[in-house]
Amino acid sequence: MENDDRVRENVFSNGDAYLGDFKGRIPHGKGKYTWSDGTVYEGDWEQGKMTGKGKILWPSQATYDGDFSGGYLQGFGTLVGSDGSTYKGSWKMNSQHGIGRKQYPNSDVYDGCWREGIREGSGRYEWNNGNIYIGNWKNGGMSGRGVMKWFNGDLFDGYWSYGLRHGSGFYRFADGSYYFGTWTKGLKDGPGTFYTAGSKHLSKHILEVQDDKRKNQLSHNFSTDSEASVMPSVKRSLSKILSSFRRGSERFSLTTTSLDEDCAHSESTGVMSREKSCNITHSSRDGQTDFEDNRTVAYEREYMQGVLIKERVRNIPKKSSKSKQRLKFGKEERRSFVDIFERNSSHYLMLSLQLGIRYTVGKITPVPMREVRSSDFGKQARIRMYFPRKGSKLTPPHNSVDFYWKDYCPMVFRNLRELFKLNAAEYMMSICGDDGLRMNCSPGKSGSLFYLSHDDRFVFKTLKKSELKMLLRMLPHYYDHVQVYDNTLITKFFGAHQITLRRGRKVRFVVMGNMFCTELRIHRRYDLKGSSHGRFTNKDKIDDSTTLKDLDLTYEFDMDKSLHEALFRQLSVDSEFLESQRIIDYSLLLGLHFRAPEHLKSLLEPSDSLPKPDTSDDGVISQGELLIPPSGLLLVTHEPDSVSTAPGPHIRGNTLKAYSIGNKEADLLLPGTGRLRVQLGVNMPAQANRKVVQADTDSSEIELFEVYDVVLYLGIIDILQDYNIRKKVEHTCKSMKFDPLSISVVEPKIYSKRFISFLERIFPVQP
Repeated sequence: MENDDRVRENVFSNGDAYLGDFKGRIPHGKGKYTWSDGTVYEGDWEQGKMTGKGKILWPSQATYDGDFSGGYLQGFGTLVGSDGSTYKGSWKMNSQHGIGRKQYPNSDVYDGCWREGIREGSGRYEWNNGNIYIGNWKNGGMSGRGVMKWFNGDLFDGYWSYGLRHGSGFYRFADGSYYFGTWTKGLKDGPGTFYTAGSKHLSKHILEVQDDKRKNQLSHNFSTDSEASVMPSVKRSLSKILSSFRRGSERFSLTTTSLDEDCAHSESTGVMSREKSCNITHSSRDGQTDFEDNRTVAYEREYMQGVLIKERVRNIPKKSSKSKQRLKFGKEERRSFVDIFERNSSHYLMLSLQLGIRYTVGKITPVPMREVRSSDFGKQARIRMYFPRKGSKLTPPHNSVDFYWKDYCPMVFRNLRELFKLNAAEYMMSICGDDGLRMNCSPGKSGSLFYLSHDDRFVFKTLKKSELKMLLRMLPHYYDHVQVYDNTLITKFFGAHQITLRRGRKVRFVVMGNMFCTELRIHRRYDLKGSSHGRFTNKDKIDDSTTLKDLDLTYEFDMDKSLHEALFRQLSVDSEFLESQRIIDYSLLLGLHFRAPEHLKSLLEPSDSLPKPDTSDDGVISQGELLIPPSGLLLVTHEPDSVSTAPGPHIRGNTLKAYSIGNKEADLLLPGTGRLRVQLGVNMPAQANRKVVQADTDSSEIELFEVYDVVLYLGIIDILQDYNIRKKVEHTCKSMKFDPLSISVVEPKIYSKRFISFLERIFPVQP
């Protein structure tokens, strides 16, 4: 045996050679192994595998010097590539995993988190031209919150999606002017506000934005396990990162961030393009001489897919101290709708929700999957836990108030999330991540509070006690319904929870999928009940985010025959289900995406100015005296590899078939956007028609219509109104000669018929 353990050289039959320590016939200890292709490893061995410290040299002259485990690059090490790139950091199973720094051949540098060889998590990237990005990454692209500073001094602070500005944020130009607004896939999309350099009201707007960031930052204190490992310099809040940009670039010498070759050259494709500050700045200053002090001027703008469609110059008046106090008091009243925490109620509710969901999902996830049982339903099927501020053996310390947490039917909702193809990690990161939740500033008519997850995927709604009882009562039937009909349009429920405070005051929540979390911007929203009683919106209160009602809808929608049949087949099934549960007062939530900016204009002119019949060069065909625009939406045969298959909280069931392409599964092809998978209630193409009201009575014989290409998103919401309870409330109100109900209480069967009948009018059957 002693001869077997000594240092010796062994040449194998395949041409490989080993010189070093052995244990029996297996390399063990220190040794050098040379493969037949010229690859050389020199370092530690354990039971015949590279384990410990070592160095490997490939024929391409690439080298690795660092930790090995079980034959894999694992631990900490430095890889110098044959192309001149250098990575120094953590490894797992031959992949960059954890914290690491990579310098690319073109001198770009990334310093931050990696996951299986891809940039994911927090990180900093510096291009060789001086551009810097610090923020979140996903699948190798900039996704989530992040700050980008260009070499010319421009800066963007906001949300990103795969390298493009996507969501809310603000853009600071080098001259000191700011634009606050929203972006969709790199283009301004929606309303925003532009402030010229030195505006007196700019600092107030920035302080409000930073205040929101500080509130979100408080939620970081209890979410230490959301990222396995994050460098202190990368983990800093984005508000601190922004301030360090302002103080100088030397603050970034501690860490540097990097991209690979594909992303390094993304500027040529427009991925990292800057805003055109000169055009915006010059155009925004037009007309400023009309004001004595242009520092009080702001510009309200609205964009659609990068095109400016509306602009209003407003001079912000100076408010007296009394008016400021009244304004502040009014805001406090709205923010403290659930006045249970005296102050910061919204923020404490958010923290409590995140803590409770983190605890529940973490507790229920390790339990092996199984079919739900009758004992999994009802009030008694729950998880209850006390969360003191100082923490306990089972709960972490936190910055909220002491509270009791109750999670209803956890096994049922876990199985529902599986049915909806939503894994636990994705659910927790969306809700319990560092960016926190945000509150919808305007409570619903019912008095409910609404929260949104930071990525807009999930909605939290406060429930009345009767609504929670209704949800728990119908949950077994709801579970059976969504198992049979995976295309159901009924709201997706992901959890039901209750927070109880010291004095016994309770707040109940339900977690739902946000139907309007889409790749396209929703330009108009409608809540449709099929009733005319009080179903209109005050025109003075309508803005881009207003949800309109039945009488505000002036469109009819033409759809593909097969899509129309599938839609009404499911609407009938869903309304029958709600009728069987004795539910009324539900709504169809309808979202419209208008395809192109030019379609927002009237496509038809007054009759006395109509052009003669002609065929134009740009493809717009004149038929009679009515202009018919070219089609902006195109249905094509479904190609699974060409569309995203990631299930969202609003994605339902299978891909739909379209009559217009031979009854094959359909994708919606949008120039400049790509393919979108057409599903029931999601990415459904249609034409919206609206009759033009003519002031000239002489032309009344000719009916003119505006035609819009739209993409529809729709689903059935507010399904927790119990007919029996509503009937009792109506009886009580009538006895007191007071009727607060927006619509009369009707039998569930009558309500469902009226509901379907109304929808058949706005979605007429095509001949």
